[in-house]
Amino acid sequence: MPSKIEVEYCGTCGHKAQFDELAEKLKEKIPDVELSGREGRRGSFEVTINDTLVHSKLQTLAFPDYDDVVVAAKEADEGKPPRTKLKQQTITSCIIS
Repeated sequence: MPSKIEVEYCGTCGHKAQFDELAEKLKEKIPDVELSGREGRRGSFEVTINDTLVHSKLQTLAFPDYDDVVVAAKEADEGKPPRTKLKQQTITSCIIS
């Protein structure tokens, strides 16, 4: 059974581009993935797999490692519970205003 992945992203911050990149990678590796994305809170990039939060940019200030999201989704497809901690992308810029 394919995993259900939901992503809440900040539209104001331009995080839709990151969602699109993640979506492309997921669909390439898991063609029948059930994926949805929606604009949400400012600064957000929250990823849930089967209703379990697996990554929160609001908490970590980083985007998830997309390959690790794919691995976690495949594990969930195999019936394993979703991991609640994924690898993160390296933070390359941080602007505090």
